[in-house]
Amino acid sequence: MSAETILTRGAAWAEAVKAACNRRGLHLTPSRERVLAVLSDAAHPLGAYAILEALTKREARPVAPPTVYRALEFFQENGFLHKIESKNLYAPCEHVGHAHEGVLLLCDSCGRSEEVEDESVANQVQATAARAGFLARRQMIEVQGVCRDCAAKAA
Repeated sequence: MSAETILTRGAAWAEAVKAACNRRGLHLTPSRERVLAVLSDAAHPLGAYAILEALTKREARPVAPPTVYRALEFFQENGFLHKIESKNLYAPCEHVGHAHEGVLLLCDSCGRSEEVEDESVANQVQATAARAGFLARRQMIEVQGVCRDCAAKAA
């Protein structure tokens, strides 16, 4: 784990993103900071329109969708955010600065996501792709099920 890779959630995630932007010389615009605040306050992954709605409510004025999409693209490109493709949602990267190859565990009950890094899984996926003659550029496996907290409540 690199010095920049820090397990983070919520406000700590937002602070880690800000610190990483400062270290890397990335410009965190006011619009990006507002989107960052919405994402860090959320208990579970959010869609772009949920972020847009939250921003509109916080600012008491309409916010243009491109503002949100540009910010989400910035966070994804710089490794701060994962897009959950199967649900079209965005989840903060819990390991700021990592290579973004892992597993997202998605709870069907409460909607939370948990990011798990497992080098053996990443290596196996790369090897499988290579055997098929495929050059994988990005990999994030999505696993849907029930988190430990929701499973305990159901028991």
